[in-house]
Amino acid sequence: MRLWGNDYNKMELAGAFGDLGTLIPFVVGYITLNKMDPAGILVAFGLFKIFVGLYFKTPIPVQPMKAIGGMAIARSGSITPGMIWGSGIFTGLFWLLMGLTGAITWIEKITTKPVVRGIMLGLGLSFVVEGLGLMKNQPLFAFGGVMLTLFLLNNRRLPAMLVLLGYGAILVLIQNPNLIGELSHLSIRFRMPELTFGKISWKELFSGFIFLGLPQAPLTLGNAIIATVAENNYHFPDRKVTVKTISIDHGVMNLISTFMGGIPMCHGAGGMAGHLRFGARTGGALVILGVMVLLIGLFLSDAVALLFQIFPRPILGVILFFAGVELALVVQDIKLKKHNLFVLLVTAGIAMWNMGAAYLAGLILYYGLQRRWFKV
Repeated sequence: MRLWGNDYNKMELAGAFGDLGTLIPFVVGYITLNKMDPAGILVAFGLFKIFVGLYFKTPIPVQPMKAIGGMAIARSGSITPGMIWGSGIFTGLFWLLMGLTGAITWIEKITTKPVVRGIMLGLGLSFVVEGLGLMKNQPLFAFGGVMLTLFLLNNRRLPAMLVLLGYGAILVLIQNPNLIGELSHLSIRFRMPELTFGKISWKELFSGFIFLGLPQAPLTLGNAIIATVAENNYHFPDRKVTVKTISIDHGVMNLISTFMGGIPMCHGAGGMAGHLRFGARTGGALVILGVMVLLIGLFLSDAVALLFQIFPRPILGVILFFAGVELALVVQDIKLKKHNLFVLLVTAGIAMWNMGAAYLAGLILYYGLQRRWFKV
């Protein structure tokens, strides 16, 4: 990877944090509510962020699977770690098979641009709404973050993300001065993840497959594979990826993560938009964040929840908001024929509710209009 001077390095460092808005809430939820070992979660994330950054050489994110994570955290009383690992095993095997057999390539061929762009627009708008939700309880705090970001959005000497994170940390410490004392007493202890072999029952494996893995599959197809490939190849035509490679990568990533006590992981167009919006242009951003996460997992896993308090909800909301705007902007390359625009908007609207349903509805609508089954 070429490094083009200090400004370039600063932008890659700033862009590395562009996906924190999705990473931190899920990781904290898994650790505090599902009682999962933070070492396994963070070490797996760290290793695969480093691998993805070095292998693909573009800022393709590695983030928690949202349908699985949302269900597991919302129903933490009944969802066990074994069920979460079971969903990871199913997810890993499923996408590995889809990639190796070439089935995912066939699916990509029948997936048209208005459908893909509709999914990306819907996801972008969802990020905007989610970001506003995180900001609403501290609007003045959030407003300051938004204005700082707007003023510095394209400033290469003083990257917006680094200033935003500093602003958030300062205000958090002013609001909660006791946090300084708590952070000064962090204990550093080397700890490796515990392997999950023998810790998953057949019942948990089956329940994880049915209740967590299956609902995730359409979201992974639409957002983590097809939309991510489209976004990467749109921004980096010289560093293209294929759906086959990304599908196989999902398979390997989840099988290894599960067996080292991690959680189901995926890529995602929204996370990539966040990295891009705040300056990342190579896989170096992923390597930077991966090294940080790996070191925290190995040496500070017992203090993760405390460390993450440095990143307050309003700041995560600002990050999500601008990532959503960046992702939604990809629709600018769609030809504004009435049929294409109609498919795009319908797909986007449904995607804000359910990604899998949006994908199927978009395909049916597009080919139905082509064959004149419908008229608009």
